[in-house]
Amino acid sequence: MDKYELRAEVIKALSHPARLKIIDILSSCNEKCVCEIMEELGLEQSTVSKHLSILKSVGIIDSRKDGLKVLYHLNAPCMVSFFGCIDNILSRDIERRMYQLERG
Repeated sequence: MDKYELRAEVIKALSHPARLKIIDILSSCNEKCVCEIMEELGLEQSTVSKHLSILKSVGIIDSRKDGLKVLYHLNAPCMVSFFGCIDNILSRDIERRMYQLERG
């Protein structure tokens, strides 16, 4: 695969709100186990595990075993600045739409 196909794979992994929230959760701590992430998301363990697997497969997160627990951590802290960029785009778009509504 070329770099554009690989980039598309990473972007596809980001294409679900639960996965975006997982990244936010992991960006605010060192590590969390599936059970902690489940509580924050309000989703079943199998669903959370599937989302974690997708994020891990593209290198955004990683994990380590600690006894019986698997602890997940953000492997790409640059995601925080990437989300900041997206938030800026959204803010500008909202401002543009509000301006258009006001002009009627």
